[in-house]
Amino acid sequence: MKTVHKPTPVALVIFGATGDLTWRKLIPALYNLFLDSLLPEKFVIYGIYRKPLGLEEWREHLRDGIDRFSRRGKTDATTWNVFSGHLAVCQWDEFNDDEAFTSLGKALGEQEKAWGGHSERVYYLATPPTLVETIVHHLDRSRLTKDHRRSRVVVEKPFGRDLDSAQALNRSLRKSLDESQIYRIDHYLGKETVQNILAFRFANLFFEPIWNRNHIDHVQITVSEQIGVEHRGGYYDHAGALRDMIQNHLLQILCLIAMEPPVAFSAEEIRDRKVEVLRAIRPIPEDQVGRYAVRGQYGPGWIEGTHVPDYRKEPGVDPNSTTETLAALKLFVDNWRWQDVPFYLRTGKRLTQKVSQVVIQLRPIPHRSFPTSASQDWEPNRIMIEIQPHEAITQCLQVKHPGPETKLSVHNMVFRYTDAFKTTLPEAYETLLLDVIKGDATLFMRADQVEYAWMVVDPVLKVWEQVAQAGFPNYGAGSWGPENAETLIARDGRSWVNPVFVDQEAKEPLR
Repeated sequence: MKTVHKPTPVALVIFGATGDLTWRKLIPALYNLFLDSLLPEKFVIYGIYRKPLGLEEWREHLRDGIDRFSRRGKTDATTWNVFSGHLAVCQWDEFNDDEAFTSLGKALGEQEKAWGGHSERVYYLATPPTLVETIVHHLDRSRLTKDHRRSRVVVEKPFGRDLDSAQALNRSLRKSLDESQIYRIDHYLGKETVQNILAFRFANLFFEPIWNRNHIDHVQITVSEQIGVEHRGGYYDHAGALRDMIQNHLLQILCLIAMEPPVAFSAEEIRDRKVEVLRAIRPIPEDQVGRYAVRGQYGPGWIEGTHVPDYRKEPGVDPNSTTETLAALKLFVDNWRWQDVPFYLRTGKRLTQKVSQVVIQLRPIPHRSFPTSASQDWEPNRIMIEIQPHEAITQCLQVKHPGPETKLSVHNMVFRYTDAFKTTLPEAYETLLLDVIKGDATLFMRADQVEYAWMVVDPVLKVWEQVAQAGFPNYGAGSWGPENAETLIARDGRSWVNPVFVDQEAKEPLR
């Protein structure tokens, strides 16, 4: 879908270079890009951090992260020595020191002089959200982002806590940056299976005639996690599942499923089509939030034979917390294609399995010609897009059993990435970092996208913050969530499609 080419020289500056994101994701991703010869020959990675850590200590810390988290496994000495030679540090006392930014500018200038020309400059803010405006302001004051074409700033989520704060942050950033320089990153959009939704929909003619309200009964989007909050308790207890997952990840997947065909595969065209979907989502009135949104919080339970504690006993969590660890919404996209087709979204922690999937449930056939005895297990057709952990696209079909009798049952026609391409898929951050370096904003959030996404969830957030949920915790760890999440979809005569993988080697789902 994209032409791969080596970019011009690049200087990548990582603010928060000793943090967990850099250790687990960014450096392993950059190392894999280096192994794949996708980085230019001339590149440098500057680590900006405040810890008293020398260059060699920092490099060894990063190597440990690659050895633990890279899809390629452990580093080899020769390759690591070459890669680590591109790592440099700028140790600062504070992120609001003008002199520090001035010294960074001098280092970048000297590097470009040694290279004999300009470079792409990427400033990655792997820092707490509270530091974003400060760092961007000082980058602007030091004229480090004056070149709108070559200078880019990557901002991690969360982008605001609600609509008002997101709008305020956008206004603040645009005082220092052009919108084209701001790359609001959502790592879910870098996953190969998510990107393949566009190819699946728009490169295959036979799906378009059925991709509308006449043939699709409803859509389910599920992102479930087995893990709890782990080391993120302090952050998560002030965010919750609705902010942490639905406002960004799940709504972006919804946009890919519901968007109209783009005129061209360009960043602005794709993002325009996504914004059209977000604008068309039917607002949830505050007095009807209970009909369209439910929440849950996990209690103690068992995950794969291990007993785990309830949310309120996790490190960094308020013992009386009312923060939701599960959220589910029912949304409608009010346009010609999707009018009155419900989109059910759910996400939660400490659920039965780790899985991200989209279920496109088709309507029943208009007339069933086969006798009841031949079709006792009848189910309408569905299409399932499995994003993780088993990247696949499955079509559930009715087929006849071999033999003289007419007997129908459901069987799956499956496309699996690992079978088709015999290779490991690149990590999401590999794709996204390469796109930033090349200046391709297709997979990144534009200001209006962020704000329209907040408009969808803001009424729910306001009601939930005003009215505490009684009965927390209301689902056990290791389950598929609370009863009210089942009720949300069951009252419409439908049910969640929960995957059960019976053969991990064959990756054959039984549903």
